[in-house]
Amino acid sequence: MKQLICLVGAVLLSVPLWGQDDLLSELEEKQEATPTLVTATFKGIRLINGHSVETRKKKNLDFLISHRFGTLNSGSYQLFGLDDAMVRFGLEYGITDRLFIGVGRSSFEKTYDAFVKYRLLWQSTGPNPVPLSVTWFSSVAVRTLREPDVDLTFSNKLANTHQLLIARKFSSNFSLQIMPTWVHYNLIRSEDRHNDVFALGMGGRYKVAKRVAISAEYYWQLQTRNEDTYDALAIGVDIETGGHVFQLQFTNATAMIPKGFIGETRNDFFGGDIHFGFNISRTFQLGGKKEEKW
Repeated sequence: MKQLICLVGAVLLSVPLWGQDDLLSELEEKQEATPTLVTATFKGIRLINGHSVETRKKKNLDFLISHRFGTLNSGSYQLFGLDDAMVRFGLEYGITDRLFIGVGRSSFEKTYDAFVKYRLLWQSTGPNPVPLSVTWFSSVAVRTLREPDVDLTFSNKLANTHQLLIARKFSSNFSLQIMPTWVHYNLIRSEDRHNDVFALGMGGRYKVAKRVAISAEYYWQLQTRNEDTYDALAIGVDIETGGHVFQLQFTNATAMIPKGFIGETRNDFFGGDIHFGFNISRTFQLGGKKEEKW
């Protein structure tokens, strides 16, 4: 009789344990069934001159300062370009983890700009992996430089840019991006110029240390190229320190917004018309999630 009671007790005690095992198995299966989003394809919102696929987390605010000095071949009298400088200030905000907006003002042609980015696809691993990140980018810019001899309407001063940013993070160190681009200028100054400029951008990043990466970016203007312009080329170094990201670069582009550096670059990189410049961004958390580390 005692043996029977012991047997029944052992069976009853084992039932909750089996239940725990089943529950743990279900939780593990659900966890395995959840895709893992790939983060930090690029550390900055900018690749160098242009935008990367990245958007900030919801309620994160970016303050961005961009600087471009004069060309290095301007000589010692201009301190190799350091006497001349163009600057842009920008404020950029994550409405959601996928929707990102921003405004800015450039000293170059006294231009104001605004943009919106939306992350259409997010690279992920696990079940049903997504191989690429895809972000749509649209911007509008208005040139406010005074021209007393020219009668321009507000619409005449506008230019729009639209891009499909497509990127893949191949490893923790290496990422690539391509950027099909359309720039539209409402007004052109002569008949031999184009209202619409189409370009294909290419860029990448290679991480060489825990907080340091080398980056490169090139925009190839297609058949709509204006004769007096050059393709924008840039080479840079990204350095992350806490909430700051420093981007040091060498580029032939003077402008720091897409309508300028894609369709209006008049310097030849290989002719020595190279600007030294930098971007500094500081991210502020306004109640949202923290940004992912490198």
